Amino acid sequence: MSNQDSGFYIRRLHSLLGVIPLGVFLIQHLLVNFTATYSEEAFNFAAGIMGNLPFVILLEIFIIYLPILFHGIYGIYIAFTAKNNVGRYGTYRNWMFLLQRISGVVAFIFIAVHVYQTRIQVFLGEEVNFQMVEQIVANPFWLVFWIVGVVATVFHFANGLWTFMITWGITQSEKSQQVMSYITVLVFLAISTIGVMAIFAFV
Repeated sequence: MSNQDSGFYIRRLHSLLGVIPLGVFLIQHLLVNFTATYSEEAFNFAAGIMGNLPFVILLEIFIIYLPILFHGIYGIYIAFTAKNNVGRYGTYRNWMFLLQRISGVVAFIFIAVHVYQTRIQVFLGEEVNFQMVEQIVANPFWLVFWIVGVVATVFHFANGLWTFMITWGITQSEKSQQVMSYITVLVFLAISTIGVMAIFAFV
């Protein structure tokens, strides 16, 4: 297999992992967090179910952590080697191209910190519950950090759907790509609203 062929398949895998399983997990994770808008008990119940799934450690490793590492590390490589045309062309798609790279780096940093603040603490004897999150976002720095991180992560996922549809040959015509642009904006607005509302439920 040539370097060009291997690069093609790596990019396809990178694109696929960004939607399945990572995109699916992102939505599920934010929906669990959104239960905090109902009550503390509702969040603790939902978080307890997720934390007590059978083989939860293996599920997290193979469905979340390994895909995130591959997608994130390869994505950062793309971010720092890709040629951005914003200054030269300034079109909407070129801006989305640049913001996709920036949001990817921000999301990778946020996820790393988020995993340390929550999942790593579980291995240190803590429990992921309403009080844990409440204590974290009580600090104004972490509150802003979480909001920026969630918005950047959701943007990266939503805008990445546009590229995913092209990469996998689903949207080939200019019109279908334009329609997908509108859909991704709606996806971003809907999911980011859920994510931000969930954070403020702990404040």
